Amino acid sequence: MAYAAGVDVGSTQTKAIIINEAREIVGRSLIDTGANVVLAAENAYDEALKNSAIQEEEVEYVIGTGYGRYRVTFGNAQVTEISCHARGASHMFPNTKTVLDMGGQDTKAIRVSPNGEVLDFCMNDKCAAGTGRFLGAAAAALDIPLSELGSVAMQSERPVKISTTCTVFAESEVLSWLGKGKKIEDILWGVHLSIASRSVGLLRRVGIEEELTFTGGVTKNPGVIKALEQAIGFKLNISDDSHYIGALGAALFAFDHIVSSRAPSSAKEAA
Repeated sequence: MAYAAGVDVGSTQTKAIIINEAREIVGRSLIDTGANVVLAAENAYDEALKNSAIQEEEVEYVIGTGYGRYRVTFGNAQVTEISCHARGASHMFPNTKTVLDMGGQDTKAIRVSPNGEVLDFCMNDKCAAGTGRFLGAAAAALDIPLSELGSVAMQSERPVKISTTCTVFAESEVLSWLGKGKKIEDILWGVHLSIASRSVGLLRRVGIEEELTFTGGVTKNPGVIKALEQAIGFKLNISDDSHYIGALGAALFAFDHIVSSRAPSSAKEAA
């Protein structure tokens, strides 16, 4: 049995996935990236190995992805996170037409082909508005744990309108609304609606087509999911492993290399 691995080093968290020959996930890990990106990649990979009970020598190929992909020093190659999210999303949800990847620092809209290739993509171009960092600023301003943000926001009955387009000013606007006596849940739902609106604007640039697969760390926030589904008018593809889709895509590319390296030389030349 051969195994392949993908390590997705994000700005906030690092994910690692190990898959077997059936392209099934047999090991996974998720840790905070922190200041030492090289160490984060190593620790995430070690945790995934422990989680899978697979020995390191059994993993034949490792691909790094994410903003810190070149710091995966033990990896064999690197692939961009856009390609990896497209590939991973299409593997997990085979009818995927569009991918929305929302991480800590940026958001990407990707249009994909039936076999998971990138047809078009665009990224947010106004600092970190509409990303996990935007949510983090709101959480800090209101002193609410990030994990509780979505559930609190969904209790809103009269959301406020968040107008800022920059994370730097998000905290000030949140505090301003608080000072005007607005309820915390109404402020937070306004933040979530703002993020959804910016995401839809990004998606329209590549074309919003069902099925749309949501990937990245913000998939853990039920408020963002609800706001996005309201904005686009249909259900998103989401699973418990949506946070790992970039790492999964990297692992799938790694297995492509394993299969290619095993092919007879005559078959490679014919290809």
